[in-house]
Amino acid sequence: MVPAVTGRDEFDALIIRTDFSDETAWQGVQAPLLAPWSIGGYEPHVHVINDPAWAGAAADDVIAAVSADDECYSDEEFEAYSGSGRTLPIAIHDIHANLSIADLDFADVAEAARADAAGIFRSF
Repeated sequence: MVPAVTGRDEFDALIIRTDFSDETAWQGVQAPLLAPWSIGGYEPHVHVINDPAWAGAAADDVIAAVSADDECYSDEEFEAYSGSGRTLPIAIHDIHANLSIADLDFADVAEAARADAAGIFRSF
């Protein structure tokens, strides 16, 4: 059982750490998430959960835990992106900004990831 997500501003991207095996790798993921957005230098709006209680949680566990949050996107949107590839940490800002203003949805992100030879969403 994973803990509830609390203290998150409704406009923050939610980042949950589930792998605690490599602290150096985590720092490499977290640094670009917390850095100002490269386009315009905007401050990041992220809520990072770095709690070992989430260790080993599967994607379905995370989605189930955060689905109760009214600010989360629908199951259909999560499903559209699920299994569609990986995302570079710095690209989270692009995804979050576009979802926040309803410019694009998860299906657009999944399509962009599938279009990349390595299956990685890099940016729009």
